Amino acid sequence: MQLSVIILNYNVRYFLELCVLSVQNALETIDGEIIVIDNNSFDDSCAMMKHRFPNVKLIQNNENIGFPKGNNIGVAQAKGEYICILNPDTVVAEDTFVKILNFVTSDAVEKNSLGIVGCKLIDGAGNFLPESKRGVPTPWVAFTKVTSLYKLFSKSKTFGKYYAQDLNENQTGKVDILVGAFMFLKRDLYVEVGGFDEDCFMYSDDIDLSYRILLKGKSNYYFHETTVIHYKGESTVKDETYMKRFQQAMNFFYKKHFSPDGSGSALFSIFMKTGIVFFSLVKMFQGKSVIKTVPKSYLLYSENEKLADKLHLVLQNKVRFHDLKTEKMVISSSVKNKKAVEFILDNEFISFKECIAILESSRIKGITFKIIPKTANFLIGSNNSNERGEIIEIE
Repeated sequence: MQLSVIILNYNVRYFLELCVLSVQNALETIDGEIIVIDNNSFDDSCAMMKHRFPNVKLIQNNENIGFPKGNNIGVAQAKGEYICILNPDTVVAEDTFVKILNFVTSDAVEKNSLGIVGCKLIDGAGNFLPESKRGVPTPWVAFTKVTSLYKLFSKSKTFGKYYAQDLNENQTGKVDILVGAFMFLKRDLYVEVGGFDEDCFMYSDDIDLSYRILLKGKSNYYFHETTVIHYKGESTVKDETYMKRFQQAMNFFYKKHFSPDGSGSALFSIFMKTGIVFFSLVKMFQGKSVIKTVPKSYLLYSENEKLADKLHLVLQNKVRFHDLKTEKMVISSSVKNKKAVEFILDNEFISFKECIAILESSRIKGITFKIIPKTANFLIGSNNSNERGEIIEIE
């Protein structure tokens, strides 16, 4: 078997349905399998999987055992030569895995030194997610992240290492660290390094795995030629609590790899706490967050005109119909100039690859997107990477 896709789920039933549907499509021409591990969700994630995807391997844990252990359990049952660790709040294109398999077997990659391959990630509004590629978070690099200095000096090699800003988002190349939302690698390599460290704190398990693979003399790659949506539906809001957890994660990584005897951990902790104070002051001067935009109008891209009438009743707003039988899938300049427009993309007639391309090419303030998954009864999307996703049932 070529590929096993490992998806760890916890209480994101609708995102999981969308994700598995997209992965199924992407595996149509590949000898592959999907393994979903559920960490004791209290929504109906497992019932949905059994009903809609009865042929997908489902592992049900009796408790929330965390990200590292959950994925390790999934990989232990994987049969593929390659594995892909994939978040449930992602959408892959129909050719995502084909492109990456072609890449890892091409002359562009040193075969014996292949580590992890990541790809371009965008949020639900089409914005590039900088965590798609990162550098090793040494004390200084972690400090530039927590103080947002990397934003102030985005073109500086000194300040831009956390998000590997020396490598353009549209440029494939070697990077140090990749994000756990999408990690493609050989199963044997994952097993050789011991998989995710189950003692890791939040936000450091993917950093730790990437770094341990680097220590094996392997090369990690950022591959820009396929794009995946990462809704970050369960993302933590970037507040003081998030920064404290980030500090804990960096402390874990620093102690494990740079100060195993703990000799420098106190200094590192002070260094990080200083950054959190700076972060808090910046947040205070920034004031309140922007109020969430509520769509004033909707535009449905579909071939099913009756769906527009149904959505009108659900959304309590006018839903214009763009007939894909007679019109091309375009976003006209007249629509771009209007504010608070939400595009509804019917996956029955628009492929996931096309949905991703539309989001990626339409980064316009005031325009948001929802997808209706094929044969599903809900809309799903997220307007930015700092907000939880939104689900609207249409039956």
